[in-house]
Amino acid sequence: MTETATWIAVDWGTSNLRAWVFGAGDALITQLGSDQGMGSLAPDQFEPALLDLIAPYLGDAPTPVICCGMVGARQGWQEAAYVSVPAVPPSVTNATKVPAKDPRLVPVILPGMMQANPADVMRGEETQIAGFLSQRPDFDGVLCLPGTHTKWVRISAGEVVSFSTYMSGEMFALLSEQSVLRHSAQSDGWDNDSFLNALDDTLSRPQNLASRLFGLRAETLLNDMSSTIAKSRLSGFLIGLELAGAKPYWLGQEIALIGDPKLAQLYKTALDQQGAPSEIHTGDDMTLLGLKAAYASWKDS
Repeated sequence: MTETATWIAVDWGTSNLRAWVFGAGDALITQLGSDQGMGSLAPDQFEPALLDLIAPYLGDAPTPVICCGMVGARQGWQEAAYVSVPAVPPSVTNATKVPAKDPRLVPVILPGMMQANPADVMRGEETQIAGFLSQRPDFDGVLCLPGTHTKWVRISAGEVVSFSTYMSGEMFALLSEQSVLRHSAQSDGWDNDSFLNALDDTLSRPQNLASRLFGLRAETLLNDMSSTIAKSRLSGFLIGLELAGAKPYWLGQEIALIGDPKLAQLYKTALDQQGAPSEIHTGDDMTLLGLKAAYASWKDS
C-alpha cells in the first residue's frame, strides 16, 4: 500500500515540477518530478498537473502543499506578492493561499522578494536562502546563487539586506546557441586555464567585452581555436564581467555559493582566483530545507 502524505513540499519552476512527499514524523516517503513546468501551463491546469503527480499519496484529510518558485509568478497558478527587502526570507505567514477544487489539497505559495531601488526581484531563490539560514542563522556575509539569472545577496542579522541580479547564464546560452558564436563555442569539454585568463581579462578591462566576444569567432576562423577553448573563454568573459559588477558584494566578505554543484564550482574557481574564498551548498538541498522551514512555521502558527 502507498503511504499517505502528511504534507508535501513543491518546487515549481518554469520548466519542471518537483515534489517531496513526507509522511508520519516528517519522514520522506518519495521524491517526484515531471516536465509540467509553469511555462507550459494555463492557470486552470496547475491543480490537475499537481494531482497527476501526487494523487497516489493523498488520503482523505486535507494535506498541506507548500510551493515555491515560478508557480507564484504573474503567469503561474496564482500570483504571490513579493516581500520587500530588507526582510527575513518569507515564510507561510506571507504565503498566498490557493483555492483548490480538490478538498484533499491545501496549497500555499511562498512569495518572492523585491527591491525597489535599484529595481530587482527574485522568486525561488528566497526559499534557498531561508534553507541556508535555517542551518546558519548567524551568517553575516554574501550569498551567491549562480544560475540563468545569478543573484548576489547581502545577508545581515538574518535578513536579506539587498541583492543584485546578473543575466550571465542567459547571456551565455544566447551567445553560444543563437549568435555567430554558435559556430565556435559548442563543446562538452573544458579548459580551465582559458577560463581563468578570460576572467582576468574582463575583470581588468570590462569595456573590451564586445570586442573580445567577436574575437572568439575570429580566432576560430584564423587560428583554428578549438570549440573547448572558445566555450571556456566565453564563460570566463561573462563571469569576469559579472564579478567586476558585483565586486562591492563579494570583496572582503564571507561568501557562500548556493546552486548546481558544477556551476557553483565554476564560480568558486573564479572567486578563488581573486583571493575571495567561498563555500558551496547544493541548491536542491537548500530548497528543501527552506520548504521544511516554511512547514515548521505552518505547524507553529
